[in-house]
Amino acid sequence: MKFVLQRVLEAKVEIDGAVKGAIGKGYLLLLGVSNEDTREIADKMIEKISRLRIFEDENGKVNLSIDQVAGEVLVVSQFTLYADCRKGNRPSFTNAGSPAMAEELYDYVVKKCESLFVKTQCGEFGADMKVSLVNDGPFTLVLDSKEILPQ
Repeated sequence: MKFVLQRVLEAKVEIDGAVKGAIGKGYLLLLGVSNEDTREIADKMIEKISRLRIFEDENGKVNLSIDQVAGEVLVVSQFTLYADCRKGNRPSFTNAGSPAMAEELYDYVVKKCESLFVKTQCGEFGADMKVSLVNDGPFTLVLDSKEILPQ
């Protein structure tokens, strides 16, 4: 499982010109799912982002978690996080999870985030979405379950 986590002042996702989800200060979470991913991996990844201290405290130090700033979360599926660009000029997406399995895990992540964070919004799995954001910093992290979770 891969997360691209952006600390934002605001973010929104639109589908066919209509806003599907919008947040203020918090995380824009781009989510990529592989065929090897499970709910247990999703739980550990969500726990990790809930504890990250990447928001500034009163002294300007990155020392606060999303809960401590009452941050919001916008979750957007992005299978292209599993693009393989090693050969040729056209990316291969064979490492991305099958649509049915990936959608089930995407829905699971959204529901888990809804239970943990002040406000959670989402895109629509498989839709052509337009995502806009004001990145705060900029501050962007890439989290790969293969790198941050014990194997």
